[in-house]
Amino acid sequence: MAITPLDIANMALAVLDEAPIDSLDQDVKAARLLNLHFDLTCEAELTKYAWVFAILRTTVVGSNTGGSACSLNVAYELPTDCLRPLPLTHNGEPEGVPISWRQEAGLIYCDQRGPLTIRYVANLTDPNDWDALFTEVLVAALAIKVAHPLTHKSGMIDIARSAYDRAMDAALNANAIQRGGRFYSASWSSQRGDFRL
Repeated sequence: MAITPLDIANMALAVLDEAPIDSLDQDVKAARLLNLHFDLTCEAELTKYAWVFAILRTTVVGSNTGGSACSLNVAYELPTDCLRPLPLTHNGEPEGVPISWRQEAGLIYCDQRGPLTIRYVANLTDPNDWDALFTEVLVAALAIKVAHPLTHKSGMIDIARSAYDRAMDAALNANAIQRGGRFYSASWSSQRGDFRL
């Protein structure tokens, strides 16, 4: 079943026991508020957690910045749809050996020569690409944002927050969010801190 931003907006209004709207461009207060908050709230909720459905992988080629041999002197440009990179490893796998890196603006700096495989949380804007549990979280997050300006009832904020907490619990219980940035399948050597390749 296809889902639209309007469907999500109306689900947020249903959390607040408000009437549905016909369009996000409709000239009514609810539509104006939801239209104002929709994109930014979606991006913020995607960025907060490593949603499994939004994790993409790509290989990037770096360029040497000319620093010393011991520094993070290879720069890699992040993909344009990257909200945030996930922790880097030597082979790009979550259970791989971590490598040192830092992010500045749209670049990653590390001491590994390319090409480098990176995993990142992507800015997926089509609701049909989302996990249903993320949609539930976004619905509740939108309800929180518009609850007070729309209803002027502080109790509605509590209802929306409760819906958000339930949606987050469901997402965590279903493993829809990758925890810790990597999976652990540690051998004895890595448990004692030996991360040599």
